[in-house]
Amino acid sequence: MLPSLRKFLTASIAATVLGAAPAAVAAPLPADDVAAGPAGQARADHVVLLALDGFDVEYLDLVRAGSTGPGTAEMPNLRRLLHRGSVTTSTGVMTSITNPSWSSVATGAWPRTHHNTAYWFDPLTNTARGQQRDLAVPTIAESVREQGGTVFSAQWFILQNHGVTFGDPAGLYTQPGGDCARRTDDVVAVLRGEPVNSDGEMVTTDGVPDLLALYCDTLDAIGHDGGDADPRIPGALADIDRQIGRVVAATKDAGIYGSTAFVITGDHGMTTFDKGFAADGLAAIEAAGFTPQVLTSGQSPAPGTDVAIVVGGVADVRIIGQRAGDRAAVRRLKAALESLPQVRNVFDERDQARMRMSPNYGDLLVEPRPGWSFGATPATPAGRHGATTELRVPLVLAGTGVRPGAHPRQPRHVDVAPTISALLGYAPPSGSEGRVLREALTR
Repeated sequence: MLPSLRKFLTASIAATVLGAAPAAVAAPLPADDVAAGPAGQARADHVVLLALDGFDVEYLDLVRAGSTGPGTAEMPNLRRLLHRGSVTTSTGVMTSITNPSWSSVATGAWPRTHHNTAYWFDPLTNTARGQQRDLAVPTIAESVREQGGTVFSAQWFILQNHGVTFGDPAGLYTQPGGDCARRTDDVVAVLRGEPVNSDGEMVTTDGVPDLLALYCDTLDAIGHDGGDADPRIPGALADIDRQIGRVVAATKDAGIYGSTAFVITGDHGMTTFDKGFAADGLAAIEAAGFTPQVLTSGQSPAPGTDVAIVVGGVADVRIIGQRAGDRAAVRRLKAALESLPQVRNVFDERDQARMRMSPNYGDLLVEPRPGWSFGATPATPAGRHGATTELRVPLVLAGTGVRPGAHPRQPRHVDVAPTISALLGYAPPSGSEGRVLREALTR
Protein backbone atom coordinates (compact mmCIF):
# COMPACT_ATOMS: atom_id res chain seq x y z
CA MET A 1 0.00 0.00 0.00
CA LEU A 2 1.32 3.42 -0.88
CA PRO A 3 1.86 5.90 1.96
CA SER A 4 -0.75 8.43 3.00
CA LEU A 5 -0.39 12.05 1.97
CA ARG A 6 0.99 13.09 5.35
CA LYS A 7 3.74 10.43 5.32
CA PHE A 8 4.41 10.83 1.62
CA LEU A 9 4.83 14.59 1.76
CA THR A 10 7.10 14.45 4.79
CA ALA A 11 9.41 12.01 3.00
CA SER A 12 9.31 13.61 -0.44
CA ILE A 13 9.85 17.17 0.76
CA ALA A 14 12.71 16.11 2.99
CA ALA A 15 14.31 14.37 0.02
CA THR A 16 13.89 17.47 -2.09
CA VAL A 17 15.56 19.67 0.52
CA LEU A 18 18.45 17.19 0.84
CA GLY A 19 18.89 17.05 -2.92
CA ALA A 20 17.74 13.45 -3.44
CA ALA A 21 15.02 12.48 -5.90
CA PRO A 22 11.70 12.27 -4.01
CA ALA A 23 10.13 8.85 -4.04
CA ALA A 24 6.69 8.07 -5.49
CA VAL A 25 6.31 11.30 -7.50
CA ALA A 26 4.34 10.36 -10.60
CA ALA A 27 6.02 12.89 -12.92
CA PRO A 28 8.67 15.60 -12.67
CA LEU A 29 7.30 18.87 -11.42
CA PRO A 30 7.53 21.98 -13.59
CA ALA A 31 10.28 24.29 -12.43
CA ASP A 32 7.83 26.98 -11.35
CA ASP A 33 6.08 24.48 -9.06
CA VAL A 34 9.29 23.72 -7.21
CA ALA A 35 10.41 27.28 -6.71
CA ALA A 36 8.94 30.63 -7.60
CA GLY A 37 9.84 34.21 -6.87
CA PRO A 38 13.22 35.57 -5.81
CA ALA A 39 15.19 33.19 -3.62
CA GLY A 40 14.54 33.92 0.05
CA GLN A 41 11.78 36.42 -0.69
CA ALA A 42 10.58 37.46 2.74
CA ARG A 43 7.01 38.46 1.99
CA ALA A 44 4.20 37.86 -0.44
CA ASP A 45 2.24 40.44 -2.38
CA HIS A 46 -0.84 38.22 -2.19
CA VAL A 47 -2.17 35.44 0.04
CA VAL A 48 -4.85 32.97 -1.04
CA LEU A 49 -6.67 31.41 1.93
CA LEU A 50 -8.73 28.29 1.26
CA ALA A 51 -11.09 27.79 4.22
CA LEU A 52 -12.38 24.20 4.21
CA ASP A 53 -15.24 23.62 6.61
CA GLY A 54 -15.04 20.23 8.34
CA PHE A 55 -11.51 19.44 7.07
CA ASP A 56 -10.55 16.72 9.55
CA VAL A 57 -6.84 15.94 9.73
CA GLU A 58 -7.56 12.23 9.32
CA TYR A 59 -8.86 12.91 5.82
CA LEU A 60 -5.25 13.27 4.71
CA ASP A 61 -4.90 9.52 5.25
CA LEU A 62 -7.43 9.00 2.45
CA VAL A 63 -5.08 10.66 -0.02
CA ARG A 64 -2.75 8.11 -1.56
CA ALA A 65 0.18 9.12 -3.68
CA GLY A 66 -0.33 7.79 -7.20
CA SER A 67 -3.38 5.71 -6.22
CA THR A 68 -6.93 5.99 -7.52
CA GLY A 69 -8.37 2.91 -5.84
CA PRO A 70 -11.65 2.71 -3.91
CA GLY A 71 -11.76 4.87 -0.80
CA THR A 72 -8.79 7.01 -1.82
CA ALA A 73 -8.35 10.40 -3.44
CA GLU A 74 -5.65 11.68 -5.72
CA MET A 75 -4.64 15.30 -5.01
CA PRO A 76 -1.82 16.11 -7.45
CA ASN A 77 -2.33 19.88 -7.28
CA LEU A 78 -1.96 19.90 -3.51
CA ARG A 79 1.14 17.69 -3.76
CA ARG A 80 2.68 20.07 -6.31
CA LEU A 81 1.90 23.05 -4.13
CA LEU A 82 3.48 21.40 -1.13
CA HIS A 83 6.88 21.23 -2.80
CA ARG A 84 6.90 24.91 -1.88
CA GLY A 85 5.74 24.46 1.70
CA SER A 86 4.45 22.00 4.28
CA VAL A 87 1.36 20.34 5.68
CA THR A 88 1.00 19.83 9.41
CA THR A 89 -1.64 19.40 12.11
CA SER A 90 -3.17 22.51 13.60
CA THR A 91 -5.26 22.71 16.76
CA GLY A 92 -8.57 24.52 16.93
CA VAL A 93 -10.52 26.12 19.74
CA MET A 94 -13.31 25.08 22.08
CA THR A 95 -15.98 24.75 21.27
CA SER A 96 -15.03 23.23 17.93
CA ILE A 97 -18.11 24.65 16.19
CA THR A 98 -17.94 26.44 12.85
CA ASN A 99 -18.46 30.10 13.75
CA PRO A 100 -16.32 30.30 16.92
CA SER A 101 -13.60 28.34 15.12
CA TRP A 102 -13.54 30.54 12.00
CA SER A 103 -13.69 33.58 14.27
CA SER A 104 -10.39 32.55 15.85
CA VAL A 105 -8.84 31.88 12.43
CA ALA A 106 -10.00 35.30 11.20
CA THR A 107 -9.06 37.35 14.26
CA GLY A 108 -6.12 35.49 15.79
CA ALA A 109 -7.98 35.68 19.11
CA TRP A 110 -9.32 33.02 21.45
CA PRO A 111 -13.08 32.74 21.98
CA ARG A 112 -12.68 34.31 25.43
CA THR A 113 -11.61 37.47 23.57
CA HIS A 114 -13.65 37.51 20.35
CA HIS A 115 -16.78 36.27 22.21
CA ASN A 116 -18.25 34.44 19.23
CA THR A 117 -20.31 31.64 20.76
CA ALA A 118 -22.45 28.84 19.40
CA TYR A 119 -25.35 26.89 20.89
CA TRP A 120 -25.74 28.51 24.27
CA PHE A 121 -28.41 29.86 26.58
CA ASP A 122 -28.53 33.64 26.78
CA PRO A 123 -29.87 34.69 30.20
CA LEU A 124 -30.28 38.30 29.07
CA THR A 125 -32.86 37.37 26.45
CA ASN A 126 -33.99 34.15 28.17
CA THR A 127 -33.55 32.25 24.89
CA ALA A 128 -31.36 29.58 23.39
CA ARG A 129 -29.04 30.83 20.66
CA GLY A 130 -27.52 28.95 17.75
CA GLN A 131 -24.64 30.30 15.68
CA GLN A 132 -23.91 33.99 15.32
CA ARG A 133 -21.38 36.25 13.60
CA ASP A 134 -20.78 38.72 16.42
CA LEU A 135 -17.14 39.63 16.99
CA ALA A 136 -15.60 41.76 19.73
CA VAL A 137 -12.26 42.27 17.96
CA PRO A 138 -11.21 43.05 14.35
CA THR A 139 -10.69 40.41 11.68
CA ILE A 140 -7.69 40.15 9.42
CA ALA A 141 -9.80 41.72 6.66
CA GLU A 142 -10.41 44.80 8.79
CA SER A 143 -6.74 44.88 9.75
CA VAL A 144 -5.53 44.66 6.15
CA ARG A 145 -7.99 47.35 5.06
CA GLU A 146 -6.94 49.67 7.87
CA GLN A 147 -3.33 49.35 6.70
CA GLY A 148 -4.18 50.26 3.13
CA GLY A 149 -4.61 46.77 1.70
CA THR A 150 -7.44 45.12 -0.22
CA VAL A 151 -9.44 41.96 0.42
CA PHE A 152 -11.80 39.67 -1.46
CA SER A 153 -13.91 36.93 0.13
CA ALA A 154 -15.84 34.30 -1.81
CA GLN A 155 -18.43 33.28 0.78
CA TRP A 156 -16.05 33.08 3.76
CA PHE A 157 -18.94 34.46 5.73
CA ILE A 158 -17.10 35.25 8.96
CA LEU A 159 -15.57 38.29 7.22
CA GLN A 160 -18.86 39.68 5.96
CA ASN A 161 -19.32 43.20 7.34
CA HIS A 162 -16.03 42.72 9.16
CA GLY A 163 -13.72 44.06 6.46
CA VAL A 164 -15.60 42.95 3.35
CA THR A 165 -19.09 43.78 2.17
CA PHE A 166 -21.29 43.58 -0.89
CA GLY A 167 -20.37 46.13 -3.56
CA ASP A 168 -17.06 47.39 -2.13
CA PRO A 169 -14.26 46.95 -4.72
CA ALA A 170 -11.54 47.32 -2.05
CA GLY A 171 -13.14 44.84 0.34
CA LEU A 172 -15.51 42.77 -1.73
CA TYR A 173 -17.76 39.96 -0.54
CA THR A 174 -19.65 37.53 -2.76
CA GLN A 175 -22.05 34.80 -1.74
CA PRO A 176 -22.62 32.77 -4.89
CA GLY A 177 -23.90 29.67 -3.11
CA GLY A 178 -23.47 26.40 -4.92
CA ASP A 179 -20.53 24.07 -4.51
CA CYS A 180 -16.83 24.72 -4.10
CA ALA A 181 -16.36 25.00 -7.86
CA ARG A 182 -18.94 27.78 -8.08
CA ARG A 183 -17.19 29.79 -5.38
CA THR A 184 -13.85 29.15 -7.03
CA ASP A 185 -15.34 30.71 -10.17
CA ASP A 186 -15.47 34.03 -8.33
CA VAL A 187 -11.85 33.78 -7.16
CA VAL A 188 -10.67 32.94 -10.67
CA ALA A 189 -12.68 35.84 -12.11
CA VAL A 190 -11.16 38.28 -9.61
CA LEU A 191 -7.66 37.03 -10.45
CA ARG A 192 -8.46 37.65 -14.11
CA GLY A 193 -9.66 41.17 -13.40
CA GLU A 194 -13.24 40.29 -14.34
CA PRO A 195 -16.36 41.54 -12.53
CA VAL A 196 -18.22 39.26 -10.14
CA ASN A 197 -21.80 39.29 -8.91
CA SER A 198 -21.93 40.85 -5.44
CA ASP A 199 -25.54 40.71 -4.23
CA GLY A 200 -26.87 41.53 -7.69
CA GLU A 201 -24.27 44.14 -8.61
CA MET A 202 -21.41 43.34 -10.99
CA VAL A 203 -18.26 44.64 -9.28
CA THR A 204 -14.60 44.61 -10.31
CA THR A 205 -12.05 44.65 -7.48
CA ASP A 206 -9.33 47.27 -7.21
CA GLY A 207 -6.66 45.13 -8.87
CA VAL A 208 -5.70 41.75 -7.45
CA PRO A 209 -6.50 41.90 -3.72
CA ASP A 210 -3.76 41.39 -1.14
CA LEU A 211 -5.86 38.70 0.56
CA LEU A 212 -8.26 36.40 -1.28
CA ALA A 213 -10.38 34.01 0.81
CA LEU A 214 -12.31 31.05 -0.61
CA TYR A 215 -14.79 29.14 1.56
CA CYS A 216 -15.91 25.58 0.79
CA ASP A 217 -18.21 23.52 3.02
CA THR A 218 -18.63 20.30 1.04
CA LEU A 219 -16.69 18.18 3.53
CA ASP A 220 -18.74 19.49 6.45
CA ALA A 221 -22.04 18.78 4.69
CA ILE A 222 -21.00 15.22 3.84
CA GLY A 223 -19.59 14.61 7.31
CA HIS A 224 -22.77 15.72 9.06
CA ASP A 225 -24.93 13.63 6.75
CA GLY A 226 -22.98 10.39 6.89
CA GLY A 227 -20.18 10.66 9.45
CA ASP A 228 -16.43 10.99 9.11
CA ALA A 229 -16.07 7.76 7.10
CA ASP A 230 -18.70 8.59 4.48
CA PRO A 231 -17.63 7.09 1.12
CA ARG A 232 -18.24 10.43 -0.62
CA ILE A 233 -15.34 12.12 1.19
CA PRO A 234 -12.55 10.97 -1.16
CA GLY A 235 -14.49 12.36 -4.12
CA ALA A 236 -14.96 15.66 -2.30
CA LEU A 237 -11.21 15.83 -1.60
CA ALA A 238 -10.48 15.19 -5.28
CA ASP A 239 -12.84 18.02 -6.26
CA ILE A 240 -11.20 20.37 -3.77
CA ASP A 241 -7.88 19.51 -5.39
CA ARG A 242 -9.30 20.48 -8.78
CA GLN A 243 -10.26 23.85 -7.36
CA ILE A 244 -6.78 24.30 -5.90
CA GLY A 245 -5.42 23.63 -9.38
CA ARG A 246 -7.75 26.21 -10.92
CA VAL A 247 -6.71 28.89 -8.40
CA VAL A 248 -3.01 28.16 -8.85
CA ALA A 249 -3.40 28.30 -12.65
CA ALA A 250 -5.22 31.63 -12.36
CA THR A 251 -2.39 33.13 -10.30
CA LYS A 252 0.03 32.03 -13.02
CA ASP A 253 -2.14 33.54 -15.74
CA ALA A 254 -2.26 36.77 -13.74
CA GLY A 255 1.53 36.79 -13.42
CA ILE A 256 1.47 36.73 -9.60
CA TYR A 257 2.22 33.07 -8.84
CA GLY A 258 5.80 33.97 -7.94
CA SER A 259 4.62 36.52 -5.36
CA THR A 260 1.69 34.58 -3.84
CA ALA A 261 1.46 32.48 -0.67
CA PHE A 262 -1.20 29.82 -0.14
CA VAL A 263 -2.81 28.90 3.18
CA ILE A 264 -5.24 25.98 3.44
CA THR A 265 -6.91 24.96 6.68
CA GLY A 266 -10.14 23.83 8.33
CA ASP A 267 -12.27 25.04 11.19
CA HIS A 268 -12.87 21.74 12.97
CA GLY A 269 -12.62 18.01 12.51
CA MET A 270 -15.44 15.48 12.40
CA THR A 271 -16.36 12.30 14.26
CA THR A 272 -19.29 9.92 13.88
CA PHE A 273 -22.06 9.32 16.40
CA ASP A 274 -24.86 6.80 16.25
CA LYS A 275 -26.22 6.97 19.80
CA GLY A 276 -28.00 9.65 21.81
CA PHE A 277 -28.42 9.88 25.57
CA ALA A 278 -30.85 12.76 25.99
CA ALA A 279 -33.27 10.62 28.03
CA ASP A 280 -30.56 9.37 30.37
CA GLY A 281 -29.11 12.85 30.73
CA LEU A 282 -32.42 14.42 31.64
CA ALA A 283 -33.20 11.60 34.06
CA ALA A 284 -29.88 12.08 35.86
CA ILE A 285 -30.47 15.82 36.18
CA GLU A 286 -34.00 15.24 37.51
CA ALA A 287 -32.70 12.70 40.02
CA ALA A 288 -30.34 15.38 41.33
CA GLY A 289 -33.35 17.57 42.11
CA PHE A 290 -33.65 19.81 39.05
CA THR A 291 -36.22 20.46 36.33
CA PRO A 292 -34.30 20.49 33.02
CA GLN A 293 -35.31 21.37 29.48
CA VAL A 294 -33.44 20.95 26.19
CA LEU A 295 -33.91 24.09 24.09
CA THR A 296 -33.45 24.77 20.40
CA SER A 297 -32.35 28.09 18.92
CA GLY A 298 -34.84 30.88 19.64
CA GLN A 299 -36.73 28.85 22.24
CA SER A 300 -37.34 30.03 25.83
CA PRO A 301 -37.71 27.68 28.80
CA ALA A 302 -41.11 26.70 30.13
CA PRO A 303 -42.22 27.99 33.55
CA GLY A 304 -40.62 25.99 36.34
CA THR A 305 -37.51 25.05 34.37
CA ASP A 306 -34.34 25.59 36.39
CA VAL A 307 -31.75 23.95 34.10
CA ALA A 308 -31.54 25.12 30.48
CA ILE A 309 -29.66 22.87 28.02
CA VAL A 310 -28.60 23.80 24.48
CA VAL A 311 -26.97 21.07 22.41
CA GLY A 312 -24.45 21.59 19.62
CA GLY A 313 -21.87 18.80 19.60
CA VAL A 314 -21.42 19.54 23.28
CA ALA A 315 -24.18 20.65 25.65
CA ASP A 316 -24.29 24.08 27.30
CA VAL A 317 -25.92 23.63 30.71
CA ARG A 318 -26.99 26.59 32.84
CA ILE A 319 -28.91 26.82 36.11
CA ILE A 320 -31.54 29.54 35.75
CA GLY A 321 -34.21 31.20 37.85
CA GLN A 322 -33.94 31.49 41.62
CA ARG A 323 -31.17 28.88 41.80
CA ALA A 324 -28.87 30.71 39.37
CA GLY A 325 -25.47 31.33 40.93
CA ASP A 326 -25.88 28.61 43.59
CA ARG A 327 -22.43 27.01 43.67
CA ALA A 328 -23.62 24.01 45.68
CA ALA A 329 -26.31 23.38 43.07
CA VAL A 330 -23.71 23.57 40.29
CA ARG A 331 -21.51 21.03 42.06
CA ARG A 332 -24.47 18.67 42.51
CA LEU A 333 -25.42 19.07 38.85
CA LYS A 334 -21.86 18.44 37.73
CA ALA A 335 -21.63 15.26 39.79
CA ALA A 336 -24.88 13.98 38.28
CA LEU A 337 -23.63 14.56 34.74
CA GLU A 338 -20.19 13.10 35.42
CA SER A 339 -21.84 9.90 36.63
CA LEU A 340 -23.21 9.18 33.17
CA PRO A 341 -21.15 6.58 31.25
CA GLN A 342 -21.82 8.44 27.97
CA VAL A 343 -20.06 11.59 29.24
CA ARG A 344 -16.37 12.18 28.59
CA ASN A 345 -15.88 15.53 30.34
CA VAL A 346 -17.88 18.13 32.22
CA PHE A 347 -16.18 21.51 32.04
CA ASP A 348 -17.08 23.97 34.79
CA GLU A 349 -16.41 27.71 34.64
CA ARG A 350 -12.79 27.31 35.77
CA ASP A 351 -12.18 24.69 33.09
CA GLN A 352 -13.78 26.93 30.48
CA ALA A 353 -11.58 29.86 31.50
CA ARG A 354 -8.47 27.68 31.42
CA MET A 355 -9.35 26.52 27.89
CA ARG A 356 -10.03 30.14 26.84
CA MET A 357 -13.63 29.42 25.84
CA SER A 358 -16.22 32.12 25.35
CA PRO A 359 -17.48 33.59 28.64
CA ASN A 360 -21.03 33.29 27.27
CA TYR A 361 -21.24 29.60 28.08
CA GLY A 362 -23.15 28.50 31.15
CA ASP A 363 -22.23 26.81 34.41
CA LEU A 364 -21.23 23.56 32.72
CA LEU A 365 -20.29 22.30 29.28
CA VAL A 366 -20.90 18.59 28.74
CA GLU A 367 -18.68 16.70 26.29
CA PRO A 368 -20.03 13.30 25.17
CA ARG A 369 -17.81 10.31 24.63
CA PRO A 370 -17.02 9.48 21.00
CA GLY A 371 -20.03 7.94 19.29
CA TRP A 372 -22.54 9.73 21.51
CA SER A 373 -24.59 12.92 21.47
CA PHE A 374 -26.53 14.70 24.20
CA GLY A 375 -29.54 14.40 21.89
CA ALA A 376 -31.67 11.80 20.19
CA THR A 377 -30.26 8.68 18.55
CA PRO A 378 -30.07 9.35 14.80
CA ALA A 379 -31.73 7.02 12.29
CA THR A 380 -28.34 6.46 10.64
CA PRO A 381 -24.77 7.36 11.70
CA ALA A 382 -24.14 11.10 11.50
CA GLY A 383 -21.28 13.53 11.98
CA ARG A 384 -20.50 15.49 15.12
CA HIS A 385 -18.13 18.26 16.13
CA GLY A 386 -17.91 20.71 19.01
CA ALA A 387 -15.83 18.60 21.41
CA THR A 388 -12.12 18.31 22.12
CA THR A 389 -12.11 15.20 19.92
CA GLU A 390 -12.68 17.37 16.82
CA LEU A 391 -9.98 19.99 17.32
CA ARG A 392 -7.38 18.75 14.84
CA VAL A 393 -7.27 20.04 11.25
CA PRO A 394 -4.63 20.23 8.51
CA LEU A 395 -2.68 23.43 7.97
CA VAL A 396 -0.96 24.00 4.63
CA LEU A 397 1.51 26.84 4.15
CA ALA A 398 3.11 27.15 0.73
CA GLY A 399 4.46 29.58 -1.84
CA THR A 400 6.25 32.88 -1.55
CA GLY A 401 7.60 33.67 1.89
CA VAL A 402 7.28 30.05 3.05
CA ARG A 403 10.25 27.76 3.67
CA PRO A 404 9.79 24.46 1.79
CA GLY A 405 9.69 21.52 4.18
CA ALA A 406 9.77 23.69 7.30
CA HIS A 407 6.88 22.54 9.46
CA PRO A 408 5.50 25.08 11.96
CA ARG A 409 5.70 24.03 15.61
CA GLN A 410 2.33 23.18 17.15
CA PRO A 411 0.27 25.64 15.08
CA ARG A 412 -3.15 26.72 16.26
CA HIS A 413 -6.14 28.57 14.83
CA VAL A 414 -5.04 31.76 16.55
CA ASP A 415 -1.71 31.67 14.69
CA VAL A 416 -3.21 31.82 11.20
CA ALA A 417 -4.15 35.52 11.06
CA PRO A 418 -0.80 36.73 12.47
CA THR A 419 1.07 34.49 10.02
CA ILE A 420 -0.93 35.70 7.00
CA SER A 421 -0.33 39.27 8.18
CA ALA A 422 3.42 38.63 8.38
CA LEU A 423 3.45 37.08 4.90
CA LEU A 424 1.83 40.25 3.56
CA GLY A 425 4.04 42.58 5.57
CA TYR A 426 1.20 43.90 7.72
CA ALA A 427 0.74 44.14 11.47
CA PRO A 428 -1.61 41.45 12.84
CA PRO A 429 -5.20 42.25 13.86
CA SER A 430 -5.23 44.34 17.03
CA GLY A 431 -6.95 41.67 19.13
CA SER A 432 -4.67 38.86 17.99
CA GLU A 433 -3.31 36.54 20.69
CA GLY A 434 -1.55 34.04 18.43
CA ARG A 435 2.00 34.05 17.14
CA VAL A 436 3.60 34.33 13.73
CA LEU A 437 4.78 30.87 12.63
CA ARG A 438 8.20 32.30 11.79
CA GLU A 439 9.94 28.93 11.77
CA ALA A 440 7.96 28.11 8.61
CA LEU A 441 8.62 31.45 6.89
CA THR A 442 11.70 32.52 4.96
CA ARG A 443 12.46 35.38 7.33
